[in-house]
Amino acid sequence: MVLFNKNPDSKPRVTCSFSFQINNGQDSVCNKTREIWATGTQCVAKGGHRKPKSGELAYHKGDIITIIDTSTKKGYYKARHNGTGEEGLINSNSVREREALRVDSSLSLMPWFHGKISGPEAVYKLQPPEDGLFLVRESIRHPGDYVLCISICREVIHYRVIYQDNKLTIDNTQYFFNLIDMIEFYSKNKGSIATTLLKPKPKQGTKSAVLELSKTGWLLDITKLTLGENIGEGEFGVTVYEGEYMGQRVAVKTIKCDVTAQAFLQETTVMTKLQHKNLVRLLGVILHKGLQIVTELMTKGNLVNFLRTRGRSVVNSAQLLRYALDVCEGMEYLEFKKLIHRDLAARNILVSDDNVAKVSDFGLTKVDAKVSDSAKLPVKWTAPEALKKESDVWSYGILLWEIFSYGRQPYPKMVLHLGYCRNTHLLAQNYFVCWEEKEHINAIWSAIFVFLSMLTNEKVSTSSIQLTLSLVSIPCWLPVVPT
Repeated sequence: MVLFNKNPDSKPRVTCSFSFQINNGQDSVCNKTREIWATGTQCVAKGGHRKPKSGELAYHKGDIITIIDTSTKKGYYKARHNGTGEEGLINSNSVREREALRVDSSLSLMPWFHGKISGPEAVYKLQPPEDGLFLVRESIRHPGDYVLCISICREVIHYRVIYQDNKLTIDNTQYFFNLIDMIEFYSKNKGSIATTLLKPKPKQGTKSAVLELSKTGWLLDITKLTLGENIGEGEFGVTVYEGEYMGQRVAVKTIKCDVTAQAFLQETTVMTKLQHKNLVRLLGVILHKGLQIVTELMTKGNLVNFLRTRGRSVVNSAQLLRYALDVCEGMEYLEFKKLIHRDLAARNILVSDDNVAKVSDFGLTKVDAKVSDSAKLPVKWTAPEALKKESDVWSYGILLWEIFSYGRQPYPKMVLHLGYCRNTHLLAQNYFVCWEEKEHINAIWSAIFVFLSMLTNEKVSTSSIQLTLSLVSIPCWLPVVPT
């Protein structure tokens, strides 16, 4: 008999009568439990509360509030006001969960960028004349440079934006990291141009991501952010800093390349949908000298490095199993949200100060499983079937092997080549019948979670670990997990 308990720190897990049965590919009928928001959930005030009683939080309609404690008296949460930083009790009925951004390919951090158009075309687009109306285009006469086109006094002035030494400038006095940085500056300062930038002329078919972020409350106030030391470097010029936002320690991912920033907007949009204790939480974004993505700080870094540097003397097998369960709960929530991660690996699992493992890096996450794309998937962690239908379950099996081997590299002697998918598929036909069967289960992550939970009530042994790996379709040709 198996009981799926409601976890108060996550989205509702179904509660079933004792047994988990699968009949003709259908899950047993379950009753959903009442939703209880997790610590860290961000909410929007439905109305104002300007005269709070002692211990209560004051707020206005539309204010963003973060739940920081769910163990208070019934019907109340302890919360922090995202604007003032004040803390106090709120009635659970007075707020709603913060609205997520809709995944929309037309959302742009640079809606005013029109690409390669001519000067006369720019003039035509800036009609009717309006002082401060502007757009940016690629320079046709000077490839690699840009042109800022501004309407003023019924005329259009074209300012060449020169690209030199990896920076942009109009007057060789003021330099910018990117176009977003430049537009931000001239929207507040006249500088050497004829007027401040007042109104962007959006390219047809685009929507302003800034307006959407601001409207839904995900655009943060840069004056309340303090950057600290550099804690990591990523691909495409991404730098991660430790910082503090309104008294909370945070991680700040900074992207200075505007093209890369636009690509990261997809990841940010996905993260606005996620509120779970085993997923890295997004606080919001800041547009300053590019894009800054602000998340909770995970002090112990990624799981693979954490395990490699600690080893068996520090992390026992019970803790390894706890990490596996943490990730499973996070993935169960993604399944509930109908999201496919597609890059599940120990390098993308972060460990908090209180030893909780959380899934991060949603850059490859797919919202619509029916839509195909050409994203570059991590080969060693990806199922052959992902060419047709993505599955995070296979990747989770590889991840379990990484966890119980204390961060060893999977397929250590494999050289990736074009025949990899073909050879893997042949092996899969022999060893992955169980995976083929589980493809039809709607609650696969719940099933895995229940099985792993059973092991927490036993003495975790190498044999039980091996059984766990086999049941979640861990590739049988990987080396045996070291004892």
